[in-house]
Amino acid sequence: MKKIILSTLVFTALYSCKKDGQKTEGTAADSLSTVHNTNTASRPSIPVEVSPEDLSKYLAKNNDTLYVTNFFATWCGPCMREIPSFKDKMEQLKDKPVKFTFINLDERTEWNTSVKDFATENNLGGNIILLDGQKLNQDFFTNNFKQWDGGSIPFTLMRKGDKTDEYLGMMTEDVLVSKINSFLK
Repeated sequence: MKKIILSTLVFTALYSCKKDGQKTEGTAADSLSTVHNTNTASRPSIPVEVSPEDLSKYLAKNNDTLYVTNFFATWCGPCMREIPSFKDKMEQLKDKPVKFTFINLDERTEWNTSVKDFATENNLGGNIILLDGQKLNQDFFTNNFKQWDGGSIPFTLMRKGDKTDEYLGMMTEDVLVSKINSFLK
């Protein structure tokens, strides 16, 4: 019963973000640890689904790479408004040890439509991970984050070695640049 209530709360909280159909345009370099496809027009990368357990392993990586992980949904207006800043930084830092990953929290029914369209339009398919919110429980949040409880998005986690930074809400370009620079000093 507790799991059902928690799942319902997480689902409701994620949908509390204002649904906004705004789309972004442009392209960015793929800096995820997948093979970069230089011919993305003919073979775009497709987002892949991961389990909460596998995502937890990814979030816990502890090395000299800066991992910028953004939790978003295509229906979330603030999420869509901050994506261009992330894409700009991805392009600027494509030759640096920085990995950008976007964790999509749309409903599974949207993965082959809204999410696929968003990934294709923004050339981000190789950077998007699909996460089924129905598989999340409170332990996922308490085990992976200091302050985020899954109650709202966007949410960004930055990690390099033992240093982490969590940011809840829409990140402006100035804040994103400042936070990334603090890790790359």
